[in-house]
Amino acid sequence: MALTSIELKRFTAFSDLTLHFSPGINVLVGANGTGKTHIMKACYAACDITKTGTAFAEKLFRVFLPSGGKLGRLVKRQVGRSKGSVSIRSGDRRLTASFSTLVPPRSAAVSGADKWASQNIESVYIPVKEMLSNAPGFLSLYGRREIYFEEVYADIIERACLPILRGPMDQDRSRLMKKLRDAIDGKVTISNDEFFLHSRQGNIEFTLLAEGIRKLALLWLLIQNGTLSSGSVLFWDEPETNLNPKTFRTLMDILMALQRSGVQIFLATHDYVILKELDLHRGEGDEVAYHALYRGDDGEIACNTVSDHTDIHPNAIADTFDDLYDREIQRVATAP
Repeated sequence: MALTSIELKRFTAFSDLTLHFSPGINVLVGANGTGKTHIMKACYAACDITKTGTAFAEKLFRVFLPSGGKLGRLVKRQVGRSKGSVSIRSGDRRLTASFSTLVPPRSAAVSGADKWASQNIESVYIPVKEMLSNAPGFLSLYGRREIYFEEVYADIIERACLPILRGPMDQDRSRLMKKLRDAIDGKVTISNDEFFLHSRQGNIEFTLLAEGIRKLALLWLLIQNGTLSSGSVLFWDEPETNLNPKTFRTLMDILMALQRSGVQIFLATHDYVILKELDLHRGEGDEVAYHALYRGDDGEIACNTVSDHTDIHPNAIADTFDDLYDREIQRVATAP
């Protein structure tokens, strides 16, 4: 079941914000420091615990890593004591964590956990940093030692290492995997936690591949092993990072197809081409919401949600391109 909303009260950078999500693709845009990644991490933590049974407070700690394990540090800073909360909805289920600056490390008041755990939500979070090239030995180290990595990095390696689903592959998955094979010019194999691209040149270890190719290869793995299937949720932080813009067309084609197959998608992006390719691939019946996060005149984070990328306001991405165009015109006009 798709996530339907998130409510943030004095949580990290937010004073009071509620977002209602599309069951299809949700695009988070906004300047740095407007909380795009924090929204996705909180939602991912809520999804992940339905599969692992981890306490919500513990998962929030693992994905945010507040100093000293104190979830109270996730409360929006102010003078004196303060309380904060994050609440995520999926249909009639609601999961809430509340904490103050005085709560013990790795603890919070959580409500709705039993009902929330009654239905699994398959999810995956793809962080900005590519991790498959660092996979050998990482999971065993992470499981046995307190190392300072947000748990999303270990989680993505675990998802990528899952074996292929039993039974025949449906035509939609086969088509998407072929598109990705063509884009990366091969397929991915795994040996002793090490990832290789198997192509006409043989097996090439991921450490020798361009990072953009590794990201597309990760998507190939997640589709192959069924992590991205109907009812699952994908969170992807800045998918454009280290990808050649020529690959954006393939990427948006695949993400739109995943949305049509029942995958709910969250993207945080700073890239105009991502927005435009998504618009060009959008067809009748496709569900896309653009959430424009910004700081109002009072300095607090607010959001405008629209269904058409031309209506995004404020739009720091388009404003930057307009500024570049204006400066170029001015330079030409003043040239000797």
